Amino acid sequence: MTIKRIFCDMDGTLLNSQGRLTDSNAKLISQANLPFTLVSARAPMEMKEAINKLELTGPQIGFNGGLIYTYKQNQIKILHQQALERNDSTYLVNFINQHFPHLSQSYYDLENWYTYKMDNGIDYEQQLTRLEATIIGEEQYLKVQTSIFKIMLITFDGNEMRALKAKLEELNLPNVSIQQAGDFYLEITHKKAKKSVGIDYIIKEEKLHKKELVAFGDGHNDLPMFERVGLSIAMENASQAIKDKVSLITKTNDEDGVGYGIHHFLL
Repeated sequence: MTIKRIFCDMDGTLLNSQGRLTDSNAKLISQANLPFTLVSARAPMEMKEAINKLELTGPQIGFNGGLIYTYKQNQIKILHQQALERNDSTYLVNFINQHFPHLSQSYYDLENWYTYKMDNGIDYEQQLTRLEATIIGEEQYLKVQTSIFKIMLITFDGNEMRALKAKLEELNLPNVSIQQAGDFYLEITHKKAKKSVGIDYIIKEEKLHKKELVAFGDGHNDLPMFERVGLSIAMENASQAIKDKVSLITKTNDEDGVGYGIHHFLL
């Protein structure tokens, strides 16, 4: 089987539990010398370290498919983008602030991560990504004076997460996607910002075939990605529901599972 491109989720897949790409994993991936695309809900600034470590020059997928880009010499070249509609982002930010004022909330444009208050959620994300949020005034935050790709809400309370998700879904905004990522994150993006859409774009541009593609992932939001490839590989740390729907299972994200999977299954 000739592999033309590997698509790989980041959190829980490529990165270990501390949110790091280990040197040993990076070495295994680089040694394979196969085209490699990161597919993540993360912003470009949060993907940059892995891109540089793996010396990736091809297309990458951020914001769950809201942005397809290349990153070279510290410059982002946009290939395709789908930010939230301005009226949707402004409405949502104000709605959330009104109904869930104590919630950890922030949003991302192409180059910055904004919030108006420091709290446990922001601190947790800063430690995970080793990036600092840009603190702006509440009034400026609520005006939303930039194109937003993702609104990120963090809660460590399962009941609050369920209530929050239900309340936002009741709004039934036609151009908005609301997805829970892991136990603590609720991420709001454009309806057309999906990992599968990003992959479809690259498939079309590079004239690739399904049988030539491989994907690594660990979560429910990776299932549409798995459907686009010939060989789907789940991490050992994925839930059984995910494992039941893939071709193969590799080691955990804390055992360099992606690097192991490439060498064990593909070479």
